[in-house]
Amino acid sequence: MLFGQIAYGPIHSRRLGTSLGMELMPLAHKLCTFNCVYCECGWNTPVSHPKLPTREEVKMALEARLKEGLDLDVITFSGNGEPTLHPDFLGIIEDTCALRDQYCPKAKVSVLSNSTQLGRPDVVQALRLCDNRILKLDAATDEMMRRIDLPVNEHLTVKQIIEWLAQFNGDFTLQTCFLRGEHAGQRIDNTTPEELEAWYKAVDTMHPKQIMIYVIDRKTPEENLTKISREEMETIAAPLRAKGYDVIVSA
Repeated sequence: MLFGQIAYGPIHSRRLGTSLGMELMPLAHKLCTFNCVYCECGWNTPVSHPKLPTREEVKMALEARLKEGLDLDVITFSGNGEPTLHPDFLGIIEDTCALRDQYCPKAKVSVLSNSTQLGRPDVVQALRLCDNRILKLDAATDEMMRRIDLPVNEHLTVKQIIEWLAQFNGDFTLQTCFLRGEHAGQRIDNTTPEELEAWYKAVDTMHPKQIMIYVIDRKTPEENLTKISREEMETIAAPLRAKGYDVIVSA
């Protein structure tokens, strides 16, 4: 499932409401720093010179849609890969905030990111301009993170990601997909007592203002995956809610 337009929708997001999607990656294939086994966009497609929409193209596409008078809850950067990979990400967010203020001031500017580019100061600066920073950590152990997310950078560690997330001092939404299954002969399960213990500890280290936990909802590139029940997801959320965390369960 690829998004073939720079500005697409609006669509109803189960977590964000009425959302106008913004695509900064190639329109015809997925480009991401992760190759998640559950990604609805499928596997990464190796391309020598991927064509990204320019900052001006993004600005024009967004303004054209906002001039339609859309009733939006949110303008969301997500799509066919990792939006923060765009070299003009900061400028695009600056343009977006200005256009939002002009045409649709009640809408929030949101970014769904896999957290892998948070070592870049320009990306952090851009995310601080947004209303919603929705940042991913699917597992709190290196082994399970690599089995689920299949990072392009094989040296990436959970410790790095947690340190990068901590720089927001809790002013972000943590997003985690819980799942079970198998890929390439390896068992995938971030719901085991050991994995949950590590994840709870990471949550307490970062102390996000909100936590979104969700399950696979659409066709996945790896077919041998199991959707977690709502009852089990509520059980996972319970210890965090008992500590006062705002936890949203999408199942």
